Amino acid sequence: MGHRKKNTPHRGSLGYRRNKAKRHTARIRTWPESLEPKLLGFAGYKAGMTHIAMINTDTRSPFYKQEQFIPVTIIETPPMTVFSIRTYKIESLLNSLAVNAEIWTEKPEKDLSRRIKIPKEKSNIKQQIALVKAKMDDVTEVRVLAHTKPREAGLPQKSPDIIEIKVGGKPEKAFEYATSILGKEVTLDEVYSSGDFIDVNATTKGKGFAGPVKRHGVKIMPRKKRKGRRVVGCIGPWHPARVMWTVPRAGQLGYFSRTEFNKQILKIGEDGEEVTPINGFKRYGKVNKYCMVRGSVPGSTKRLIRFRNPLRPKHVEFEDLQITYISTLAKN
Repeated sequence: MGHRKKNTPHRGSLGYRRNKAKRHTARIRTWPESLEPKLLGFAGYKAGMTHIAMINTDTRSPFYKQEQFIPVTIIETPPMTVFSIRTYKIESLLNSLAVNAEIWTEKPEKDLSRRIKIPKEKSNIKQQIALVKAKMDDVTEVRVLAHTKPREAGLPQKSPDIIEIKVGGKPEKAFEYATSILGKEVTLDEVYSSGDFIDVNATTKGKGFAGPVKRHGVKIMPRKKRKGRRVVGCIGPWHPARVMWTVPRAGQLGYFSRTEFNKQILKIGEDGEEVTPINGFKRYGKVNKYCMVRGSVPGSTKRLIRFRNPLRPKHVEFEDLQITYISTLAKN
């Protein structure tokens, strides 16, 4: 990274690869354990940010019981429809999960055909459920396939987004709960409540091809540098004659799949006028059912944001949340 008297490690994090995401819908690979039979996730569409004033209820904070201004993200969360159930078993050879059975609802919604091909031949649901219950010893995990309803959100999008959500609890109870919500709508307040902590998963804003200065924070070379200034001074030794993977190079910046842990839900509301600015959110418009999350959330406006029960839960004592003011000022 240039000819230095002292070693300076490169600025970009090596904790994860900077590969472009394959799709705008982020994928969740790890689910937490839960004893309660309920959905362990949900999804919504990012509308924008605003700020609120609330009483600090963190007993550990030096500003305890004082009023503070806090930035928040507004995510529109229309109800989701569960259209399929999947049961998984562990393959002995690969020691990984494999689909054991899949049960579809009898009457899926028409918009679902915009995204995937709906099977025409459908067997009896009661018979399929009975077969799964008879072989419940082979079931390790139960998940549901649900799709969003962008028509009920402030989006021009018609085709729904499909996500897979794990059901908590033991397989027997999880399967019973999954069959009870098959073909029905699920709202956010049935899964989470105000004050809960969640993990937020989304695809970040795409910024295209970028050099090492913007991508990794490499220092700009002196003015009289002969072969460029916004470059790495030395990309590798003569022997071994190769460029190491640790050398910061130009490449894709943004549009990465990222997860932020322990984001707090401050409010779940049904009246979007409480949080919508006077002229609507920029590049989004008005909001109906919404979720208010503390701080920022990865992703651009209108992007699908996935929620998950916290994988590394926080054990913090909070009192009842008291929001005293929500800003709805017009934003350019």
